[in-house]
Amino acid sequence: MRAIPLTVTALAAALLLTACDDGGSNSKGGKGSACEIGGVSVQIGSASVAPAAGDTGEIPVSITNQSAPCTLDRFPGVVLDTGAADAAVPVLAGAKAQKLKLAKGDSASFSIGYVRGADGGGKSLAAKTVKISLPGSSATRSFPWSYGPVAAKGKGPDASVSAFRQAGD
Repeated sequence: MRAIPLTVTALAAALLLTACDDGGSNSKGGKGSACEIGGVSVQIGSASVAPAAGDTGEIPVSITNQSAPCTLDRFPGVVLDTGAADAAVPVLAGAKAQKLKLAKGDSASFSIGYVRGADGGGKSLAAKTVKISLPGSSATRSFPWSYGPVAAKGKGPDASVSAFRQAGD
């Protein structure tokens, strides 16, 4: 007789667990939907500026979620704009993207690394602004580029963007 109540209790518990929401994303933008540039604050931190041509610099960028929980999946988009042309910054070689879930108020960061080019040099990109976008969206937020010219590498800038990292805790 005792086995029947235990079996019924176990079956009821299993049914309740399968009915629970896993908190995953859905097509209507529920929990876990992609973070959007309009729902986050973006700040560029104190840079380690490359002082002379050939030197490397690094610019930290922080993102703080200001809205509903969202997910950062893949890499940030970074474009250097000269006013006449745009140059996409490639992902850092060997970088591995991680999926980060951000609750309201949570932060993540990434960095932009670059090699400084020669002033007025034909092999340099005279960037005026940097445009930042989040994965899965073409919407951008622009910031002044005040770190000097960027060396050219092939058909693009000698620069790279890192993966997102969880900030704080």
